[in-house]
Amino acid sequence: MQGAFVLTAASFIAKVLSAIYRVPLQNLVGDKGFYVYQQVYPIYGLAMTLALSGLPQFISKYIAEINGVKEQKNAIQKLIPVVFYCGLILWGVTFFGAGIIALLMGNELLTPLIMIVSFTFLLMPFLAFYRGNFQGQLQMVPSAVSQVVEQFVRVGVIIAAALMFQAGILDVYETGTLAMSGAVFGGLWAVVLLVYYQKKISGVSLNLLKDFHFGKIDKKLVRRFVVEGGLLSIYTGFLILFQLIDSFVIANELQNFGFNQTNAQIAKGVYDRGQPMVQLGLVVAAALSSTFLPALTKYLVARNHKLFQSSAKIYLRLTTSISLAASFGLALVMPSLNYALFKDQAGNDVLQVFVFSVFLMAVIQAYQAVAQSQNHFRPALKAAIIGLVVKFATTLILTATMGTLGASVGTILGLVATLWRLIQAEDQVINRFWRERFFLKKMISSLLVMSGAVVLFYFLVALFGGFQTRFGALVVTILAVAVGVYAFLKAAIRFDLLTLREWLMLPFGKKLLRLKKSK
Repeated sequence: MQGAFVLTAASFIAKVLSAIYRVPLQNLVGDKGFYVYQQVYPIYGLAMTLALSGLPQFISKYIAEINGVKEQKNAIQKLIPVVFYCGLILWGVTFFGAGIIALLMGNELLTPLIMIVSFTFLLMPFLAFYRGNFQGQLQMVPSAVSQVVEQFVRVGVIIAAALMFQAGILDVYETGTLAMSGAVFGGLWAVVLLVYYQKKISGVSLNLLKDFHFGKIDKKLVRRFVVEGGLLSIYTGFLILFQLIDSFVIANELQNFGFNQTNAQIAKGVYDRGQPMVQLGLVVAAALSSTFLPALTKYLVARNHKLFQSSAKIYLRLTTSISLAASFGLALVMPSLNYALFKDQAGNDVLQVFVFSVFLMAVIQAYQAVAQSQNHFRPALKAAIIGLVVKFATTLILTATMGTLGASVGTILGLVATLWRLIQAEDQVINRFWRERFFLKKMISSLLVMSGAVVLFYFLVALFGGFQTRFGALVVTILAVAVGVYAFLKAAIRFDLLTLREWLMLPFGKKLLRLKKSK
């Protein structure tokens, strides 16, 4: 549990850093520069999803299943070629196909950025094996430290590149190329740190390159690697795959909508403002996931099916409550938040639709965690594929007819399709969580109270002249969030949205229940 807390804390810091740096980046390079960076970012995001979570989780699980040091070493030697082949193939496709990928994205000038970011796939096997090996031995600190240092180095390079653009030293594409090189420098620092920890703890480093050999590979292991490792990676980086679809579709289809190339690129940059907001919104959901998954697995192993169902329903209720309130809250404060963070109110309607992906993605991750704890992999994999197909098809059609608002709607429809398939595949007893104790009715009532309070607050702000500066908009946003949070909590306690046990499971749950005294 201590190790899991360390890893969760590191993941939290890394995710917050990954979301926050985009605000100064956009402020320094503008919407076009932000478009250039965001077009290629999903490729890096995919590599890091594999290196940070998907593959280390699979490797640690694979190692933990085997008893004995010699047997574990043999298992690792079998797995090494599989992971290295995966990294080499992804690097080769991305590096040598960079020109074609850039052309499909509608901008050949993106080629050097794609070539630079492709090298993160070569670092992926080293990062995945070292982290997976440490986690399999329940040593979480090396993974945690390397993750945070990697993000700090990457963000440092990105901000330096943006400042060089401001100084007139680089153009937007040179800035994007240098910013993307931060991913490679960050990855190299992480590898160096992991090697250092390995030598410090065990006295020797993992001979990954020495143990890597071209030859026969275990087909059963490859199948398991693709299904289990792939599923873990898909859901950890599900929105990154959606962003990858956006990179190929939106800018191209906006030109069919009637924009010229430059305006299409700027509009895509505005649409991408939603990414950091959604990332921050999902941090809490991810923390909940890491807390509940071990408990769910424990109940299942102990064959306590009733307790498993009860815990799964509590998990889904908490996730739904927090994420739905966060989505509504973000949509309500968007006009002032957008202006405070990004200097104008461009794309408010687009972003207000887009932020509902916080709710959908959080509930998807919760359902996927419940399925994973039961070792149900195939239904979740099918749900992910259905969602990606729906996202691609709807974004293609709707962007050409509705602009970036259509792209936001496409994201929501893709997530709805995934969630619907996961709900269908799950035990109906667990699915009844929203009917029990009139949860849905109480949730809607709490959201209406929160929405009314925030709308009334903005009406009063408008009466007193509104906000004229970015700082003023930031102050208004913070106050609106405080009003919304207080109103939601007060209403949720008043309507008994959650049970006493469920309130106590939340951070600061005891303090929140003090509001009950004055209800």
